[in-house]
Formats: sequence, structure tokens, C-alpha cells
Amino acid sequence: MQIPEIPNLVHYAIPFFILTVIIEIILTVKVKLEDYEFKDAATSITMGLGNVFIGLFTKGLIFGVFLFLYQYRLFTIPFTWWAWFILLFAEDFAYYWNHRIAHESRLFWASHVVHHSSTKYNLSTALRQTWSGSFYTFIFWAPLAIIGFHPLMIVTQISISLLYQYWIHTELIDKMPKWFEAVFNTPSHHRVHHATNPLYLDRNHAGIFIIWDKLFGTFEPEIEKPVYGLVKNINTYNPIKVAFIEWYNMFNDVFTSKTTLGKRFLYFFKPPGWKHDGTGKLSIHLRKEWEENKKGEV
Repeated sequence: MQIPEIPNLVHYAIPFFILTVIIEIILTVKVKLEDYEFKDAATSITMGLGNVFIGLFTKGLIFGVFLFLYQYRLFTIPFTWWAWFILLFAEDFAYYWNHRIAHESRLFWASHVVHHSSTKYNLSTALRQTWSGSFYTFIFWAPLAIIGFHPLMIVTQISISLLYQYWIHTELIDKMPKWFEAVFNTPSHHRVHHATNPLYLDRNHAGIFIIWDKLFGTFEPEIEKPVYGLVKNINTYNPIKVAFIEWYNMFNDVFTSKTTLGKRFLYFFKPPGWKHDGTGKLSIHLRKEWEENKKGEV
């Protein structure tokens, strides 16, 4: 099978990221007449640059793991248009479950929380990426190599998905046409995902296609103004704290909680907010409280 040369698409997109962030700043200040939080944006950009730097090392590791698994593939899928078309959906399906589990398991949330730590929502927020996730979250894409997609195809499609998700991090676009909103992830859908409103918690995990959320019961339309950030914000612009504070908090819970070893171990896998003594509040609890309050208002 002939393997084509495909460049690192994310690296080529960096000038586009810079240009569009500048344009968004101008439109926010001049058109929306709102202040722009430059400290927050600087933190997001620093996190993005750190992610790119770490990726210089982890991408080789990931590619090596995929190559190893590819030796045991079920099929040999060629570099053809129909293979890319199938991979578009297959990779997005893998992304959906990676993203969903990142909100439902604290071990994966520890790296993903970085992306949600900004209380602002703009294109710079898209650049606020993890420094630790690439070391282990690639396991969600591993089955694609076993199925028979070449590792180069997989990492390329992952980059394409990442590039697609860049433009949906903005408040400057209200709604896309109805047919587009019905099938694809959009700024409106993704604003819901980044919001801390109880109604919106752990919703809209889509990468490119919103259809997965609709199929698996995690879709929520944007019906009230989103409030961005975390349920409990970390209130820092320090990139080191942004990158690792949840890892610290998680291990602190594991090693200092006065309970059995088995229950301590559960802090890695239970959802964010879980406590061994039942005092913690999960997203589902906050959502139920919101629903009950709404009923009481009627």
C-alpha cells in the first residue's frame, strides 16, 4: 500500500489561529463594545503553545503505539476517498466517547479540565489545551488501528477534528442554518458544552457531528445565556496551576481521604465532585436541583 506524505496540519494552521484571534479581538471591542480579557487569552495561548511543544514528543509515542496495534489489524484499509469518509465518522465517534468519559471520570477530567478552566469563551479558549492528556487519552482511538486504518490516517483525522473545533469557540456567531445545526457541532452547541449552567452540565460532547449527542442522550440546545468556566473556578492565570491543579486535587483526595483503600482508588474513576462519604455533588445532582427549582417556580 502506498503511503502518502501528509504534513502536520495543526502547525500549518498556527498563523490562521493568530490572525483570527486578532480579528475577533477587534470585533469584540469595536462591534460588540465589550472588554477583552487579555490575561485570560494569554494563558490560553500559553497552554496551546505548551500543548504543541509536548506534542512534538507524544505524537511519536502515539504513532508508535498505533503502528504496533496496526500489525494485528482486522483489515487493510487503503488511502482512498471512501476510507477517509468512513474514518471521518469513525474518528468522530471515538472522539465523542473520549470527550464524554473526560467529563464522567476524574482521571480523564484531570487533563481535560484545562480546556474548561477559562471563564471566557472566544477563539483563544480553543487554544487552551491540556499538557498531560496526550500521554494516555489516545487509547480511545486505538481500536481504529486494530480495525485497519493506517496510523497516519488516524492522526491526520484527529488533527482535522481539532481544526474544525477551533471556529466553534466564539460568541460572535449566533446560530448556523437549521440543517447545519441539526447535523454538525456549532458555536451554539459548543457554548452549551462550556457552560456551568446546571441545565448545560456534561452536554454536547460532539467533535464534528452533533448526531452522537442526539443518539446517546447528551444533547442540549442553547436556550439560556451560558455562564462559562467551572462549577468551582480555579481563579488563576498561572499556566502551571491551570495544567496541574486538578491532578494535585485528585491525588490529594486519594492519599488523604479517611476511608478504605478501595474507596480512595475510586477517586480516579468516579465523576468530578464525587466524595466517598456521599457529600459530593455531581452534575446530575446539580441538574436535578435546577429542575426541581424550576418546577417550584411554576
